[in-house]
Amino acid sequence: DRMYPASMTKVLSALIAIENSDLSEEVVFTETGTEAVTPDSANIGMQIGETLTMEQCLYAMLLASANEVSSQVAEHVAGSVEGFAQMMNEKAAELGCTDSHFVNANGWHDDEHYTSAYDMALILRAAIRNETFRKISGSQSYVIPPTNMNSEPRELGNHHAMLMPGPYHYEGVFAGK
Repeated sequence: DRMYPASMTKVLSALIAIENSDLSEEVVFTETGTEAVTPDSANIGMQIGETLTMEQCLYAMLLASANEVSSQVAEHVAGSVEGFAQMMNEKAAELGCTDSHFVNANGWHDDEHYTSAYDMALILRAAIRNETFRKISGSQSYVIPPTNMNSEPRELGNHHAMLMPGPYHYEGVFAGK
């Protein structure tokens, strides 16, 4: 069944970013990223002109589910969110997905943005084969140090309930979203 993937989208977004960038690259936030900072959206409060490394961006995407960071990474990697969505669709097809279509990097609802449980399993299987993805998505926490525009560190905690201690913890879970 086709479903809206919401933030599970970030698994594919992170995989594409890892495969098409260097972790030390600087990502400078523009209107593309900062327009995704809304009170009802998962975000870490990035500002126009603020800079993070790609590695810091990946932690923000996978642990804090930061929508603005996902959008900015898309623009950084592909030149535009639309271009990145094209890369996402090509990668999904390469992985054998037949019931997926992506239009953004963060999972915001769009009728043309969908996947299936089977396709998502194919995507996650590819992602967990990547050592960088496993390390980042399996981390319980991460601190982004002060930036060029924010004097306070940002403490990120993993939102993956099956990975974290608590009532939904599932023994053996080591990564994911």
